[in-house]
Amino acid sequence: MSLDHSHHVEKHFTAGAIVRDLVIGMSDGLTVPFALAAGLASAAQSNQVVVTAGFAEIAAGAIAMGLGGYLAGRGDVEHYAQEKRREEREIREIPEEEELEVIAIFEAYGITPDESKVVISGLKRRPDLWRDFMMRFELGLEEPDPKRAVTSALAIGGSYILGGFFPLMPYLLLQGANDALLASVVVTLLALLGFGYVKGHLTGTGAWSTALKTAVVGGLAASAAFIIAKIVS
Repeated sequence: MSLDHSHHVEKHFTAGAIVRDLVIGMSDGLTVPFALAAGLASAAQSNQVVVTAGFAEIAAGAIAMGLGGYLAGRGDVEHYAQEKRREEREIREIPEEEELEVIAIFEAYGITPDESKVVISGLKRRPDLWRDFMMRFELGLEEPDPKRAVTSALAIGGSYILGGFFPLMPYLLLQGANDALLASVVVTLLALLGFGYVKGHLTGTGAWSTALKTAVVGGLAASAAFIIAKIVS
C-alpha cells in the first residue's frame, strides 16, 4: 500500500526577523517612555510637562532605534557580500582546501569522505552553488534581504512610537498627575500582556504564557527604569 503525501504541507514561521524588530521596538517603546513619564509625574506634578517630555523622548527614541536597526541591517548585507567575495576567491585559488572543508562538513553528519566526493564533483561543476553551499554550511550565513535595513528601521521605529503612546495616553486624558500615573501603570501592563499574546500567537510559543512572560519582564524593566528616573529626579 502506497502512502499519499500529496496533501502534506509543512507550515513554518518565516517572519522571525520582523517579529524580532517589533519586539525590540515595542518593548522599549512601552518601558522607556513609561519610566520617564512616571519619574516626571512624581517630580513635576504637571501632566503638560510629562506629555511634552514624553513625546520628545518618543521621537528621539524612535529615530535612534530606527537608525540602529538600519545600520544593523546594512551591516548584515555588507558582511555577507564580503564573505561571499572571499569564498569565491578561495574556490578559484585554493579549491583543494575548500574540498577538504566540504568533506569536514559532511563528516559532521556521518558521511564518509568517499561518499562526499560525489557531491564535491557536482559542486566543482557549479562554482556559484559551491560558493552558496560554503556560505550556508561552513559560515552559517543566509543571504540577507537587501531591503532588510529599511524594513528593520521602519519596524523598530514604528513599533517604538506605537508602544510609547500607551503609557502617555492617561496623561493626555486625565487631569491629576497621580491618577494619570496609576492609570499609566495599568495601561502599560495591559499593553504588555496584549503584545505578548500576539507575539506568542504569531510564533507558536504559547500565547498566554508568552503574554505573562512579556508582562513580567516588561514590568520589571519598567520598574527598574522608574526607580532610576525617580532617583535622578
